[in-house]
Amino acid sequence: MTHRGFRAGDIDTSKPHPARIYDYLLGGKNNYELDREAGDQLVDAAPEVRVGVQANRAFLRRAVRYVVSSGVRQILDIGTGLPTSPNVHETAHEVVPDVRVAYVDNDPIVNTYANALLSDSGATGVALGDLREPAAVLDDPEVRRLIDFDQPVGLLLIAVLHFLTDAEDPAGVVATLRDALPAGSFLVLSHATGDFADRSEAQAVYTRATATLNLRPHSEVERFFDGFELVGPGLVQVPFWRPDATPPEGSEEIGFYGGVARKAG
Repeated sequence: MTHRGFRAGDIDTSKPHPARIYDYLLGGKNNYELDREAGDQLVDAAPEVRVGVQANRAFLRRAVRYVVSSGVRQILDIGTGLPTSPNVHETAHEVVPDVRVAYVDNDPIVNTYANALLSDSGATGVALGDLREPAAVLDDPEVRRLIDFDQPVGLLLIAVLHFLTDAEDPAGVVATLRDALPAGSFLVLSHATGDFADRSEAQAVYTRATATLNLRPHSEVERFFDGFELVGPGLVQVPFWRPDATPPEGSEEIGFYGGVARKAG
């Protein structure tokens, strides 16, 4: 695994990529035509998706503020996606200016844009890595430069586990990461679900992408928190996790669960 540089041939532009689709749905510009086409197909299949990704992003910001306010001074964000301001480090630094943040993503384009954004910051860094290889992520030199696994860590898995199939053992992936974290660490996780509507057509859009969309019910998502203690209000739809404003119209239909949990001693 490398965290600096890549060959142009390493970028797969023949298929939509989840990070670039997400960027498009958030209103970003770092995407290709096939990503925008996939995003439009998603909107047709699940009309609430634009509101959903915005609500998921807002959940991320609230959760980061909570984790940092709870004493965590280092964050490992795996599956970070393309930079969208305010980023995790910007949100964290609003609370405590010296929080260290390691970003990890498997899309080389994410790596390039994030490195350009963070080039002057020694407290943040980017690693090119895949959640499916958690041990390699944990051993990455850039991750190790920023994250001291003897001190509490905020682990972010935001809208990424649903791109792992059951055969790729997402529960095992989370367990490997959990076991590397000391007591007092936090897991912040969000995950797509089909609990509130039939989203088989949305899933079909991702069959043509670089990763499939694997919707899971509440009970399965909650199991990813095994070994952690969920903080209130538990695992809920993302607009309803400690909202700091009135949830947007249509929030009851948003197919994202989110939760924050602490690893006890």
